[in-house]
Amino acid sequence: MPALRTMVLTVVAMLAFAANSILCRLALAGSSIDPASFGSLRLVSGALMLALVLRLRARPTAATQRVDWLAAAMLFAYVAFFSFAYLSLAAGTGALILFGAVQLTMLTAGWRGGESFGVWGWAGFALAAGGLVWLALPGVTAPSLLGATSMAVAGIAWGVYSLRGRGVADPLAASAANFARAAPLALLLSLILAIQAHADPRGAALAVASGAITSGLGYVVWYAALPGLSALRAATVQLSVPPLAAIGGVLFMAEPITPRLAGASVAILGGVALVLMRRRL
Repeated sequence: MPALRTMVLTVVAMLAFAANSILCRLALAGSSIDPASFGSLRLVSGALMLALVLRLRARPTAATQRVDWLAAAMLFAYVAFFSFAYLSLAAGTGALILFGAVQLTMLTAGWRGGESFGVWGWAGFALAAGGLVWLALPGVTAPSLLGATSMAVAGIAWGVYSLRGRGVADPLAASAANFARAAPLALLLSLILAIQAHADPRGAALAVASGAITSGLGYVVWYAALPGLSALRAATVQLSVPPLAAIGGVLFMAEPITPRLAGASVAILGGVALVLMRRRL
């Protein structure tokens, strides 16, 4: 049942994406690990897990696998900026900025590629962008500007990484190769910031869980789900991640849902929904 398989894979992938925000916030909020070490452990453990799965599978890897250094660089940039952003952002706020930036990046790529949005599409784009700006404006309940900017950069990097993954013939092999190339970049960053490095067993375990399970395997599950989803549905289902991360933040870290976060969520998610509805029409 291909439809049921796609639905199950999609649900698992969205839970994994939300769990990444929660695991990172749990590790960094308690100062259990520094951001550079978290990113390094995440990418190294993800690379090892994917290499193991790739070795155990029955189907051989294509000998002509494309080498995509840009995808690896974008994966590293996403993980690095994501980790540093969660020093000061709540789980739900970070996920909202991240996936808002992802959607805006991918929609911008569609526009540059010749896609027409129409009046309502542009209105939705402006609403979503305005929601991101409003969320980051100075104020009593505004998130850290540095944290918000870092997460926006992470979202742009993830958007580019996602665009690079379209049409990949072997999602598992492509993910394994990208993680293997991104891991040394993360280790180099950890070496540069070695004076700030620290990690206790809890922080290291959270980083490894984020890398091996919710990142490595999670991304493979998402790549496996994509062939069964239209571009519209693939974009739409990712809108479930910020609310899931916010719920996780409330349950596991007692993080508040502020009026500004709620209002920005409506603006960003509603704006993207307008664009997606226009694309369907």
